[in-house]
Amino acid sequence: MVKKRAYISVFNKEGVVELGRRLEKNGYEIVSTGNTAKLLNENGMHAIESSTITGFNELLGGKVKSLHPKIFAGILANEEEAKTLEDTPFSMVVVNLYPFEDYKNRKADIETLLQNIDIGGVSLLRAGAKNYKNVIVICDIEDYNLDFENIDEQTRQKLALKVFNKTSKYDFTIAEELEKNFKNYVEMNELQDFEAYYLEKEKDLRYGENPHQKAGIYKNSKSETIEYEILNGKEMSYNNMVDTTAALDIASEFFDTNAAVIIKHTNPCGVALGKTLEDAWDKALDCDPLSAFGGIVAFTKTVNESVAKKLVSMFLEVIIAPNYDEKALNILKGKKNLRVIRLNTRLDEYKKFVQKEVKITPFGTLIQEKDTKELNPDTFKVVTDKKPTQEQVEDMVFAYKVAQHLKSNAIVVAKDLRTIGICGGQTSRVGSVEIAIGRVCDSPKDAVLASDGFFPAIDNIQVAVQNRIAAIIQPGGSIKDKEVIDLANKYSLMITTGIRHFKH
Repeated sequence: MVKKRAYISVFNKEGVVELGRRLEKNGYEIVSTGNTAKLLNENGMHAIESSTITGFNELLGGKVKSLHPKIFAGILANEEEAKTLEDTPFSMVVVNLYPFEDYKNRKADIETLLQNIDIGGVSLLRAGAKNYKNVIVICDIEDYNLDFENIDEQTRQKLALKVFNKTSKYDFTIAEELEKNFKNYVEMNELQDFEAYYLEKEKDLRYGENPHQKAGIYKNSKSETIEYEILNGKEMSYNNMVDTTAALDIASEFFDTNAAVIIKHTNPCGVALGKTLEDAWDKALDCDPLSAFGGIVAFTKTVNESVAKKLVSMFLEVIIAPNYDEKALNILKGKKNLRVIRLNTRLDEYKKFVQKEVKITPFGTLIQEKDTKELNPDTFKVVTDKKPTQEQVEDMVFAYKVAQHLKSNAIVVAKDLRTIGICGGQTSRVGSVEIAIGRVCDSPKDAVLASDGFFPAIDNIQVAVQNRIAAIIQPGGSIKDKEVIDLANKYSLMITTGIRHFKH
């Protein structure tokens, strides 16, 4: 009786002939299935068909070939149990799986997807990994060159973990793709009882929010990622990615016009629309030039030479735009550490890339739909006697869209499609109103004020009217709405939207 036996059944035949020769040279008897056995034998080896051991030929056109008690007993047996078997137990299992993910990526039909769900391969790998102390289990071609004669306990454990990670991802990919295909299940407009996310690390980052925190970026199998190129500067840091996301979230609201967004610590410190991109930049910077130092900037259109000259006149961390003309790019590249990014994903498609938000807390993991509720001017309610002009409506819509992306309590003061005062993240709304108006460099007269939540008291309106705010937009819904509206009616005008945009 031979001392060592390997079970080999692979879909991807790359490297398997070389592996088989090395195993036979080192005293292994090879048991294999179907085309794998045929290939090994054609290349001068003696691979035993698994049906020789089981006494059964492959069934259902090859769907059933390895699922047999004699095969699995030989893989799962420990040293004592192996003594009770008629056949030599397996000390190695080499399997790779049907490429389900390839068919998923090709948008295959449901029948093709079902045909390419591996059953036996997953079972073989899991059995081998479970019995890793007695079985070397190989699921990755990269591991074919290991020194199997001197393999240690740590390597056995590593190989077993690789199997369970691979099979769990395999199952997750199947569930995820079938969920998309099973229409009745998907079309239920609610969060599912079971939510799974498979995160695969793309790379380590230098550190997280602070130097003492480790961090990495992971690919989320449930959502695509935007396409971008770093044209200049260092790799993106953890904070850069968070801030650039915040900038693009706002920029995507204004994808069809010339817009400039300046972000600092995820908060906007200047947002503006302009007749040209340069006009938008000038107005955005004018909102809070002090806070813009070291900021992240997003544009909705191609950056030209005149804009680039202004950008390099100050310290910025990141600039992201759909494109740059040649002269602009040469100017920006003059700053070695300035991260210059070209966004290759269209901004009008940007919002589809993240549909749900996930937060891990000590209470449990919270999942919610992303706040992408669109503001429809046709559903506004003008709750004061005075009606807004078209220009005021445009300013209010603009300010409300910016407020949606601020930490609550969010207040945005705007005029001529540019922010002139911004405040968010305060513990009282009236505090936010006072700070936002206090940051206005020019007079707030005839400006509009947007609030992400209702006003709980008239003190907010008193501060606004004392500073000659002309129009206010807010969700409404406070128990003191009547008092708030009555005061606004005396001095300005007010619109309620019925849409709250809290952001915690």
